[in-house]
Amino acid sequence: MAAISSHLLVRSDKLSLSSPFSSFSGQNLRRSPQFSGKFTSISVSSPATLPKISCQTSSATSPPSSLDNGTAKAELKDFLHISDFDKSTILKILDRAVEVKALLKSGERTYLPFKGKTMAMIFAKPSMRTRVSFETGFSLLGGHAIYLGPNDIQMGKREETRDVARVLSRYNDIIMARVFAHQDILDLAKYATVPVINGLTDYNHPCQIMADVLTIIEHVGQLEGTKVVYVGDGNNIVHSWLLIASVIPFHFVCACPKGFEPDKKTVEKAQQAGISKIEITNDPKEAVKGADVVYSDVWASMGQKEEAAYRHQVFQGFQVDENLMKIAGPKAYFMHCLPAERGVEVTDGVVEAPNSIVFPQAENRMHAQNAIMLHLLGV
Repeated sequence: MAAISSHLLVRSDKLSLSSPFSSFSGQNLRRSPQFSGKFTSISVSSPATLPKISCQTSSATSPPSSLDNGTAKAELKDFLHISDFDKSTILKILDRAVEVKALLKSGERTYLPFKGKTMAMIFAKPSMRTRVSFETGFSLLGGHAIYLGPNDIQMGKREETRDVARVLSRYNDIIMARVFAHQDILDLAKYATVPVINGLTDYNHPCQIMADVLTIIEHVGQLEGTKVVYVGDGNNIVHSWLLIASVIPFHFVCACPKGFEPDKKTVEKAQQAGISKIEITNDPKEAVKGADVVYSDVWASMGQKEEAAYRHQVFQGFQVDENLMKIAGPKAYFMHCLPAERGVEVTDGVVEAPNSIVFPQAENRMHAQNAIMLHLLGV
């Protein structure tokens, strides 16, 4: 997952949204921001238009693939790993997410950058949040999303991934896939001639972390310099946190039972980047001290349910409860990517506490993903 070079060109064309969020380093985002921009001369015949973005990139992770006619994929970029992007690009995508979120919250419905575009959504793994956030977001911005469930394609079984990629590229403008094996998303991106978004693999979950960072920015003020403590299994969420820690500087701690640490190579990549302070520990109580965010996830992910009983025994002491949040301190927020098994990895009281931001976090999946798609499609 080598880093890639990225050049972002922004052109303001009939910009009708005046965003107060030109930078994410200010303290004006200490609490959830209120939109204060002004709209001018918006009409159905002349839709509102945000800054247009065009990308020119090269990627070692997702190399240009040949089209059927021998031409290469040009000026398109897949969203497979957060570490494929530099800090500037990540922050620009997040800035765009804030702008489009404010636009939608204002009730504005004439900004339709995806009008006439279609998105294929491949779901080898079912998900409420991933489907609804992508489908709703794409629709609100004028596009049409097509759901392809586990029995619709059976990618890699009924039909080879490279064939699926080529066919869907001829019908659609963009592809999102939520799959098990990480190699599946790499192969899909390799052979597709349209942008491919990683909606989740067993290895990582970049869209979730973009939504998480957006949520932290809204509530804490910025990601840089914060302490984020993950308590639980060293899974795909942890891998994505580690990958963004190799791009944006902050303090990341993963507290997990012995034998359930995150992928060693991914930890080493994040540490060797020298950007963030990275810690892997087996002591959750020590880990959460001074945390700005305490983060949890299910102990047994999809495909691991047969291990659930065993994991419940091993993970005793790693539940995020009121006592652990008290150790973290009164300013610590609680986050969870959902779905949550209340009473298992987190107590009901913590999920429902005033400092729990799990539902704003869930909403931000749509806004972060909208910005990712705008970036990839260059609109």
